[in-house]
Amino acid sequence: MTKNKYLIPLLLSAGLLAACDDSDSQYTDFNLAISDAPVDDLTSVIVCFNAVELNGQSDLTFEVGQDEAAIAANDICKDEQGNTIPNTVGIDLFEYTGMDAISFISSAQIEAGEYSQLRLQMSPGSYAIIKGTENTDNVETVPVVVPSNELKLDGFTAAIGGVLNFTVEFDLRQGMTNPVGKEEYFLKPRAVRLVDNSEIGHITGDVAESFLLDNSCRYAPADLTEPVAAVYLFENADVALEDLADHGGAESEQALTSVGVFYDGVDSYNFEIGYVNAGTYGIAVTCDTTDNPEEDDVVEFLELKAIDVLESNEPTNVTFGL
Repeated sequence: MTKNKYLIPLLLSAGLLAACDDSDSQYTDFNLAISDAPVDDLTSVIVCFNAVELNGQSDLTFEVGQDEAAIAANDICKDEQGNTIPNTVGIDLFEYTGMDAISFISSAQIEAGEYSQLRLQMSPGSYAIIKGTENTDNVETVPVVVPSNELKLDGFTAAIGGVLNFTVEFDLRQGMTNPVGKEEYFLKPRAVRLVDNSEIGHITGDVAESFLLDNSCRYAPADLTEPVAAVYLFENADVALEDLADHGGAESEQALTSVGVFYDGVDSYNFEIGYVNAGTYGIAVTCDTTDNPEEDDVVEFLELKAIDVLESNEPTNVTFGL
C-alpha cells in the first residue's frame, strides 16, 4: 500500500536471494524485512525494536546493535528522561509502504528445521505524530503501546541449504486504535503478519474521477495526504455489497485489509496493496474513509470486483470506473 499503510511489516530481506549452492549444508540463509500500511489521521508511526527471536528446536535471538546480521541501532527511541535507549532501532513505518520495506535481518545462518514462532521484541519509546502538526512549531505526538512489549507471529520451516525471505507486514488501518479516555494508541497483534516473499504478489489500481463525482466522493483535495476513497480486500467476490464488512463490522464477509485512494496532484487517483498471498480475492471501493477498527461503522461499498493475485513481481492492476 502506498500512502495508506500504517502497519509495520518485517521483511527478511528487501529482495529474494539465490539459493545456496551447498546442498549438504545443515543451515538456511534467513532474511527479514519490515513494511507497512498506514492510518489516515497520523503522519508517522515510529516503532521501537530491540530484538527478533526465533523459537524452535534451537532458539535464536538477533539483538539490534549486537548481532552482525541484525539492523544497526539508531538514536530515535528515547526513555522518559529523553536519553537514547541503547541497542534499539526506531523505524517510521510510514516510510515503508506498499512493496517498500526495510531490511531487518540479512543473511543470517539458522539451523534447518521447524520454528514454531517468530517474536518481535519491542522497547519503550514508540510514538506517532498527529497529522497536521508535523510541520509546525508544536508537533503533537502520542505514545504507541504494544501489549506485553512483543509481537508473536507464525512459525515456518527452514529447509537445508535454502534461503528464506520474509516480510513482517503491519496493517495499521485495522490494528491501530485510540481507546476513549486514553492518551495513547494501541498496536494490536492482529494487525501484524509474517509473509513468505516467495508466495506473494501485490495490487495496484486507479479510480476514475468521474466515478468519484458520480458517487459524491471527494476529489482533487489540496492536501494530497487526505484519502478521497478507500479500497477493501476480501477473501470472496461472490457476495452482495451489503454483506461486506468494514474493520470491526458485523457483516458476513470480513475485510482482510484496506487502503486509501489518493490523488496524485495531476489527474490520477491511485492505491496499492502490498504483500498479498497469491489467490483469488474480492476488492471493493467506498467513498467512506473513516473506519474505526473497534466499531461497526456505516460503510457503503459501491463496487466489488473479482481479481487473481499471482506470485509475481508484476502487480495485479484493478480499475474502478475506467
